[in-house]
Amino acid sequence: MLDCVELETGDASQWSVIWLHGLGADANDFVPLVPELVKPDWPAIRFVFPNAPERAVTINNGYRMRAWYDISDMDFANRADMTGVRESMQDLDALIQEEVDRGIAEDHIFIAGFSQGGAITLSYCVRTQRRLAGFIALSTYLPALQDAKSELSPGAETVPVFMAHGTEDPVIPIRESERAAHALKEMGFDVEWQGYHPMQHATCREEIDSLQAWMSARLKASA
Repeated sequence: MLDCVELETGDASQWSVIWLHGLGADANDFVPLVPELVKPDWPAIRFVFPNAPERAVTINNGYRMRAWYDISDMDFANRADMTGVRESMQDLDALIQEEVDRGIAEDHIFIAGFSQGGAITLSYCVRTQRRLAGFIALSTYLPALQDAKSELSPGAETVPVFMAHGTEDPVIPIRESERAAHALKEMGFDVEWQGYHPMQHATCREEIDSLQAWMSARLKASA
């Protein structure tokens, strides 16, 4: 099981958010976002921030760092090590099961990810048989997009997706996020996609506000 940082917004949480960090970051990266995102009238939520395993990353000269998968190529069609992607999806599924074992209903669990973490989020959302609360994919893309289309799990498209990207992102071009959103919509997913100018490979206040509104609608719908 991956080691995690946890933060609860109240007692007896009945909702969970599992948040996957980006390449080279760690579990603490998005902890400061919680007080900016959570509204006072939301139910208690447990935020779970897992650490990715350390592995050699080819495009970084084989340097070992926290990564959800290896990146061997700058070409987005072929860059992701899909063996690593699938291993990380299994790790994510184990974290979801742990939340279920702790008393959280599957449809009260959000999966969120930034950059590489978002790529795992989108890869998982297409292939899982679990019916979760929603998927949040920030500044990211969908690895092996054609494979994802052919591996769509029946009914997976019933879970909503929030995506956001900076117009000036120098790490993952915004077109890759747009391609992923378009593909997901073609598969039948309800995708809310937002672009933010002149945001780079980061987050911004407007993005957090949009995500807050999207999550609020789903929290209230299940109240």
